[in-house]
Amino acid sequence: MAKKKVFKIVSAVTLSLVCATFVYAMATVKAEDKDSEKIAQNVYIDQIDVGGMSEAEADEAVRAYADELKNQTFTLTIDEKSVTTTGEQLGIDWANPGVVKEAYDIGKTGNIIERYKSKKDLEHESIVLDLEFAADRDTVKEYLKNNTEALNQEAVNYGLKRENGVFTMTDGQNGIAVDIDKSADKIVEYVASEWDRSAETMLALEAEVVEPEGTREQLSRVKDVLGTFTTDFSSSSAGRAQNVRNGASKINGKVLYPGEQFSVYEAVNPFSAENGYELAGSYENGTTVQTYGGGICQVSSTLYNAVIRAEMQIDERFCHSMIVSYVQPSMDAAIAGTYKDLKFTNQYDFPIYIEGYTNGGLITFTIYGEETRDAGREVIFESETTSTTEPPTEYVIAADQQIGYMATQQSAHTGYTAKLWKIVKENGVEVSREVYNNSTYRASAKIVAVGVASASEEASAAVKKAVESQDEATIQAAIAANNAEALEQAAQEEEDAQEESGEQEATEDKKPPKHTEETKDEQPKTEDATDE
Repeated sequence: MAKKKVFKIVSAVTLSLVCATFVYAMATVKAEDKDSEKIAQNVYIDQIDVGGMSEAEADEAVRAYADELKNQTFTLTIDEKSVTTTGEQLGIDWANPGVVKEAYDIGKTGNIIERYKSKKDLEHESIVLDLEFAADRDTVKEYLKNNTEALNQEAVNYGLKRENGVFTMTDGQNGIAVDIDKSADKIVEYVASEWDRSAETMLALEAEVVEPEGTREQLSRVKDVLGTFTTDFSSSSAGRAQNVRNGASKINGKVLYPGEQFSVYEAVNPFSAENGYELAGSYENGTTVQTYGGGICQVSSTLYNAVIRAEMQIDERFCHSMIVSYVQPSMDAAIAGTYKDLKFTNQYDFPIYIEGYTNGGLITFTIYGEETRDAGREVIFESETTSTTEPPTEYVIAADQQIGYMATQQSAHTGYTAKLWKIVKENGVEVSREVYNNSTYRASAKIVAVGVASASEEASAAVKKAVESQDEATIQAAIAANNAEALEQAAQEEEDAQEESGEQEATEDKKPPKHTEETKDEQPKTEDATDE
């Protein structure tokens, strides 16, 4: 009986303690329910103390912190090259915004005892929740693609140089190129799991070795002339001559490996003073204008003729808008911005070497390779003009020039249509004849400026009206009648007439008065004399 009483007493005491604890916990939790809209004290998200904040306030604070971290710098390296960027440029953003709700729920979920326990634990130890970030892989890849030029080290291909009629070889060098996919994966993984949010981060990218193109064995096959052509620029202005020389020098020495395409525009641009070009005439919208690089089309046209004689693959060629004089119709190749270019591909299984040089007023291009065509094979290109259009003459007003001024602003260009024939002979016998290209050159009017300035508005108006007629005879007549000399003569004649009229009036005043009938009878004789 005694043991049972002791057990009952202990049980009663334990129950009382549990009840007291439960009541205290309920009282504590109810007391803190007044702050239920706030995050419990001593709760952190990363380095941010969000205790006492509402869920919205905590979200705003964490977002501001995350935005600051986007400005942290990342230095991406390959070997000795590097680029510096920011987290924002790599698409880095806050990846777990649900952590704010997790912080808010601390001490607010579970039963009363669990909630009470959570709050008591916070009195002794802080709870720090992790802040997660992620880099957007597509943004990272795009950034790397846009910065490959700064990161990559281009391979140096095996090369050739021809001096004094002799070829010398130069060895190639390996290059290094960023592996965009692997580097993007590395950055994404680093940001997600290793980034310590430090102000500056240095990260080595994944790279691959780029082998140089060509070998000494391949280049040793380059020894024969496959095609050559020369044009004359001796009549060019100083600026145009400089442009021809400059353009030839930028193409000279180019080695074209099998399957490689060559673009003249890419080789010679930009057309600027800094790139060695001067102002010279070029065609634009049917007129001749002064531009940097004027004359570059003679470079491309000369090269075109050498290339077709080497029977290389022409990918892109355009004729000029108007005829040129340095090659026959359909033998030209125009360069105009990026929409008119000369492009060709080395379809042979050996490298091609392009030699370009000027000598006096001549420019020459020669294509070297290995001659694999039959010794008796001969390739001839013939130009055929298929139609001709005579140009008109246009007269335009030169408001700042006096009447009598006439000057040609632009020479006439005859319009043509033409075709280029490729003729192949074997051992002197023609075996094929085919149209290689067709070209159309529009007629361009001769433009003559006509002066209309004059002190006389009537004279100026008369010449302007004549110009509107676009008839040369009418314009010449108007100029003859209204130039300064004609106007001066007309003024002198008018002045002379006025003086003569004044003298006649003075003579009449000196005559005696007519008082008799006899005087009246003599009047007709005087009028007759006067009429004579």
